[in-house]
Amino acid sequence: MSAPIRQFQISALFSGALHAAREETDKLFALIRPGYLHERPIPYRHRMIFYLGHLEAFDWNQLGIWNLAERSFHPSFDKLFEAGIDPDSSGLPTDTPADWPCVDEVLDYCRRARKEVDRLLPLASPEVVHMAIEHRLMHAETLAYLLHNMPSSQKTGPPTGPPPQSIESRAAALEIPAGFATLGQDPCEFGWDNEFDRHQIPVPAFLIDKYNVTNGDFLQFVEEGAKPPHYWMQQNGKWLLRGMFGLMPLPPNWPVFVTHEEAAAYARWKGKELPTEPQFHRAAYGTRNGGETRYPWGNISPAAAHGNFDFHRWDPIPVEACPAGDSTFGVSQLVGNGWEWTSTLFHPFPGFQARPNYPGYSANFFDSEHYVLKGASARTAACFLRRSFRNWFRPDYPYAYATFRCVEN
Repeated sequence: MSAPIRQFQISALFSGALHAAREETDKLFALIRPGYLHERPIPYRHRMIFYLGHLEAFDWNQLGIWNLAERSFHPSFDKLFEAGIDPDSSGLPTDTPADWPCVDEVLDYCRRARKEVDRLLPLASPEVVHMAIEHRLMHAETLAYLLHNMPSSQKTGPPTGPPPQSIESRAAALEIPAGFATLGQDPCEFGWDNEFDRHQIPVPAFLIDKYNVTNGDFLQFVEEGAKPPHYWMQQNGKWLLRGMFGLMPLPPNWPVFVTHEEAAAYARWKGKELPTEPQFHRAAYGTRNGGETRYPWGNISPAAAHGNFDFHRWDPIPVEACPAGDSTFGVSQLVGNGWEWTSTLFHPFPGFQARPNYPGYSANFFDSEHYVLKGASARTAACFLRRSFRNWFRPDYPYAYATFRCVEN
């Protein structure tokens, strides 16, 4: 196959993937009612207007300015929308809506940026285009957190129906035999800087919960005095869950979404611990003969699996659903239905090298103030189900779709 034909095929493939990712984020912005793009649903984050400009600015800055040395058509917006924030509770942003440009100005910038990116796409580095696609899909999930925290009056969406019914199913902790966990990405495959270098870690035998901790499980902890999770509220003596588009009776068999601090406190209350990153890998991908699978359910693609991921649902499903996705050792829903907290601080792997075009992507967070999460939520794109992908948040961050299970060492 000649180089020009191959380049054309790669360009067409990336173009389709980028346009699909744009459709996903466009659908999210379309849920916001007129007049509310300058709101800040999460105190730790920028206003919604920033994310409207950020997605296009990232693509343009990476492909146009950094990769192909194009001249900027709007330098001030390129800078304004370049990077997000990750403040702690002692340094929350204080800007006002008046500090931001109007919606029409930002939309004009976005249209121009998309036009320029589309023009340059056949010339850009495949790795940079891959980064742009995955960056946008990451924000498709973080935008869901922001939308979830907007009042119903500020967004549109389907009416909230009753949660799926389920039969409570519990099993004792499962034994995971000693073995190795392979962390990190294949050097021939795409990955973000914190996914490299690939390496193996020995993992002693341990016990792990078959299911994630549920709302019903955590309710017992709350009734003994623990703080209720962020997405819970109480009315007339009954606990309710704040779903994406409205309140519902607390579904006892859905995974509970909590902070790392809350997860660790529950584990201590039960006399257990949170799994380490290598323990998660061993339980999710290990086999009894010492090998490893690509996904917990085997080596078939996510498209053929039946887990709760890739934007098919807004909310979780019961923890015992989708038994076909169980790992070799019988552990359920290790991928999908909620990211899973680990006890591992977010630090670089041996051989880590920051990308010159995005040096702060991971390095800015190697501060011993963020913990690794593994798995995926209902709003996680399928591309992030690869074994090497690592998510991370501060231990007191309550807005992510983050659940957990316990281990016994």
